[in-house]
Amino acid sequence: MYFKLYKDTGGYWRWTLFATNGNKIADSGEGYVNKSDAENGINLVKSTHSGTPVRE
Repeated sequence: MYFKLYKDTGGYWRWTLFATNGNKIADSGEGYVNKSDAENGINLVKSTHSGTPVRE
C-alpha cells in the first residue's frame, strides 16, 4: 500500500491511498489549503496502517 499526496487542479492538497495492486482504497474526500493538513489526514489513516509509505 502507499499514499499519493498531490495538488489538484484547483491548487488544493489531496491524498489517495492505493493497494499494492494499484486499486484505490480511500481518498481525502476534500482538498486542503495547507499541505500539513493533508499530511495530518494521512497520519490519521496511517495510525491503523503503520509502515505505509507516502509518495508525492
